[in-house]
Amino acid sequence: MATIKENLSNVYKKIEEACAKSGRKTDEITLLAVTKTVPVERIREIMDLGVICLGENRVQELLSKYDELPDARWHIIGHLQTNKVKSIIGKTELIHSVDSIRLAEEIGRQSVNKGIITDILLEVNVSGEESKYGMTLDFVDEMIDNCTRIEGINVRGLMTMAPLGAEETEIRRIFSSLYKKYVDISTKKYDNISMEYLSMGMSGDFHIAIEEGANIVRVGRGLFQ
Repeated sequence: MATIKENLSNVYKKIEEACAKSGRKTDEITLLAVTKTVPVERIREIMDLGVICLGENRVQELLSKYDELPDARWHIIGHLQTNKVKSIIGKTELIHSVDSIRLAEEIGRQSVNKGIITDILLEVNVSGEESKYGMTLDFVDEMIDNCTRIEGINVRGLMTMAPLGAEETEIRRIFSSLYKKYVDISTKKYDNISMEYLSMGMSGDFHIAIEEGANIVRVGRGLFQ
């Protein structure tokens, strides 16, 4: 079994190769270490190696690790229920999984109550898989228009994931479709919308995501297994 240091080196190598292939710079890419079910001791190992952006799927797990890892910059990447929003406001750098107006409104409401602004990404289900959360690509523009009227949030970009085991051509189609939408939105002017982050790609396909425009990649298994 490889060490975390060896795994991280391998991931960085793939990031470098993908950037070289697509004419991008490695410092454009944020590596988000997905720490779902990973013990705090192992998370400290990767933080000691310089990876401090951490992604959790579940609110409860993030809260259980929050005080033990004060230097971490936490991202919520899993489905977020509106009744869990209050407990994480002020604790996240970015919420990747905003997939409804109702959720965006609740994040905004709780943020205003705390006197802060919360950065979010809109989760888009490009593949149309019924088992996945996220809005349809066709709904993104309407969602953006709604978000411009919500106090307490800044929409900082978009997020998606490709189906597990999909062919590379399908993965590329999904990622490139969202990249086009990301670019399209970035040409327009809104008060609280800025297309800065495109979160795409996980352990099995993050190199493809980088080639197709991602600047945040979410890697768990590739680092911790």
